[in-house]
Amino acid sequence: MTGNPSLSLDLVSDVRQLVAFPFMVNALEAGTIVAVLAAIVGWYMVLRRQSFAGHTLAVMAFPGAAGAALAGLPTALGYYVACGAAALAMGGRSRPTMRGYRTETATIGTVQTVGLAAGYLFLSLNTEVLSGFETLLFGTFLGVTQNQVLVLLAVAAVALAALALVARPLLFATLDRDVAEASGVPAGALDVGFLLILSVAVAATSQVTGALLVFALLVAPPAAAQAITVRPLPGLVLSVAFGLVIVWLGLGVAYFSPYPVGFWTTAFAFGLYVGVRVGVFVGRGGARAAWTTRRGGWVVASPRAGS
Repeated sequence: MTGNPSLSLDLVSDVRQLVAFPFMVNALEAGTIVAVLAAIVGWYMVLRRQSFAGHTLAVMAFPGAAGAALAGLPTALGYYVACGAAALAMGGRSRPTMRGYRTETATIGTVQTVGLAAGYLFLSLNTEVLSGFETLLFGTFLGVTQNQVLVLLAVAAVALAALALVARPLLFATLDRDVAEASGVPAGALDVGFLLILSVAVAATSQVTGALLVFALLVAPPAAAQAITVRPLPGLVLSVAFGLVIVWLGLGVAYFSPYPVGFWTTAFAFGLYVGVRVGVFVGRGGARAAWTTRRGGWVVASPRAGS
């Protein structure tokens, strides 16, 4: 980081400091792109109870990048190939139950174990990768180039366009698979298709956040949004808003502090989720307390909370 930036009480001046250098502008642009992509795809992932599958795809980004570097190929290619292969390996092996969306945990766990083993093997075979393995695991927000921003934008646009095409039947199959299948919705194909879209989102986000911090953007914003409302459109808007706040705050605070962006991003994501859950819990408690009776037992208040 250049110079010794200092935080002041003048917000405009602080923002000007923040965008004075191209590397920070690139970081903000890349962070905005992956925040929107992860928030939207993550909303469906959380709704479908596939967080474990998303975590496994994030783990697979690590051996993918390490293997690509070992083979002399672009690491970005490794992210997409490994995550896509893992999605195909896990696809079509899930069916919903009345209690939620069941994933084949044994299959997913096996894929994750193989991925980790392969990643460690690739690291041991390539000392150049070993010297920079922290970037693979924890990301490099501040090392993003303008070309990477453009590639991320193109990938995000394609992934979100694909999700938009299947959004309605995917939501239908997620909420009531049996009725959806009876109506002719190809639920099995949607399972595989969504995992492929999720793999693209994970691969793109991992290039910025690293394999281990993907969940800061993939899970926390949509989980917090769904704690507030179960309606799709407001939930997606909230998820995106939360993701952007997490990224922008993380980058801004990291610029003026000695601690890395990954720490702040994860800390704000965790704080947001906990704050929302506590707020919803308190709000529901207040709603229950509002059911009071007066003058012969008339109910004077019955507000709905959490919707």
